[in-house]
Amino acid sequence: MGRIFEVRKSKMFARYDRMAKQFSRIGKEIAIAVKAGGPDAENNPALRRCMQNAKSVNMPKDRVEAAIKNAMGKDTSNYEQVLYEGYGPHGVAMLVETATDNTTRTVANVRSHFNKENGNLGNSGSVAFMFKHLGVFKLKNEGQDHDELELELIDAGLEELGEDSEGNLVIRCGFNDFGNMQSALEQKGLEPLSAELEWIPNSLTEVSDEQADDISKLIERLEQDDDVQRVFHNMG
Repeated sequence: MGRIFEVRKSKMFARYDRMAKQFSRIGKEIAIAVKAGGPDAENNPALRRCMQNAKSVNMPKDRVEAAIKNAMGKDTSNYEQVLYEGYGPHGVAMLVETATDNTTRTVANVRSHFNKENGNLGNSGSVAFMFKHLGVFKLKNEGQDHDELELELIDAGLEELGEDSEGNLVIRCGFNDFGNMQSALEQKGLEPLSAELEWIPNSLTEVSDEQADDISKLIERLEQDDDVQRVFHNMG
C-alpha cells in the first residue's frame, strides 16, 4: 500500500511541476506580448494567442490578468526571446527557445546542459535551417468538412491540415502568415484550443530506444531550466 501511495504522490508532483512550468512559460509570453503590443487583446494578436494557450492548460483567469497587469509595471523584468541551436547525443538537431532577462546566465546554463549530456551547443544558424518555423493551430474536430475548410483557409496561408493523435484538427501555416490565419479562424468563429509558433523538422534522425533515452535526458534537463520555454528536435 505504501508503494502505491509513493507512486501516486510522485505522479501528482510530476503533474504539478508540468503545470507550474506551463504557467510560467505562458506568463513570460504574456509579458513579452504586452510589452510589445499593449494590454488590449483585441488589438494585440500575440496577447490573444497567449490567452488562448492559457485557457488550453487551464491557467486561472486571475493569473492571466495578474500577468498582464504586472507586465505593464515599470519594475518588471524585460524578457528577451533567444533561440539556441545545437546537437544532442547521436547527432540529433535541437532548438531551444528561451525567454530571459539575463542572456549571460542563460547561454551558460544551456551550454552546461548540452555538455553534461554529451551534446554540443552550436552557433546561430547551425541547426535552424533543418526546421520550418510554422504557426500551429489546434481545434476541436466537430465534423467540419476538411476539404471545404482547406479551401477557405488557403488564402490565409494554409500549408497543411490534418489531425493529431487525439483527433483534434491541426492547421499549419508559415511563420509570416500566423496573424492572417489567426484572423481567418476568428472570422469563421473557430476558437483554437491552442495557437503556437513551432519549429517542425524537415526530416527525422532515426535512433534506437537506448539512444532515445540519452536524448530524452538532455531534453528533460533543458526543460527543467527556468529560462527555457520549449525544446524542439528532429529525433525520429
